[in-house]
Amino acid sequence: MARERHEYDDIPGTYVFDAERSRQGYGINMFCMSLMQEENRQAFKANEAEYLKKFNLTPAQTDAILKRDYNRMLELGGNIYFTAKLGATDGHSFQHLAAVMTGNSQSDYAKMMLEGGRSVEGNRSRSGKNRPASLIAAGAGKKSVSAKGAKAKPAAKASGKSKPKAASKIKSKAKSKSPPKSAKRK
Repeated sequence: MARERHEYDDIPGTYVFDAERSRQGYGINMFCMSLMQEENRQAFKANEAEYLKKFNLTPAQTDAILKRDYNRMLELGGNIYFTAKLGATDGHSFQHLAAVMTGNSQSDYAKMMLEGGRSVEGNRSRSGKNRPASLIAAGAGKKSVSAKGAKAKPAAKASGKSKPKAASKIKSKAKSKSPPKSAKRK
């Protein structure tokens, strides 16, 4: 059965993990969760294809796992946090997986993230319907509340009567200190 199309399917570079993908990827995710146990990691590494037969996987899901095609696993219902367990089983960090999934080297990916991440230009939609010009045009017809027209909410009054709880607890503990053990022994 074909997947129902959603507006959020237009987001580039990812697959939204919704209820439909959750049901579709149940086998992938249960396989990945099984890797939390050492004996399962060893069995998987010993014979990957055979180990995967324990799970209700489609041929496409099995192929994506064996090829370590993380983007395809997400498309087929894998959850990023579960599929990261496969990467960890292979000895890879989450940063390494993200670099692979974005087509970058690990150092280029880290540099991009330190510089604020991927530019939104060219990454707004797969279809192109959310280009900057169309976003500006769509927003032009909408009325917005101006700063002059908005009513400001009154600020909450600060009461100086009560002490912060943490400070009052510290003082009460300091007052109730018992004498040192050496003073008690006589």
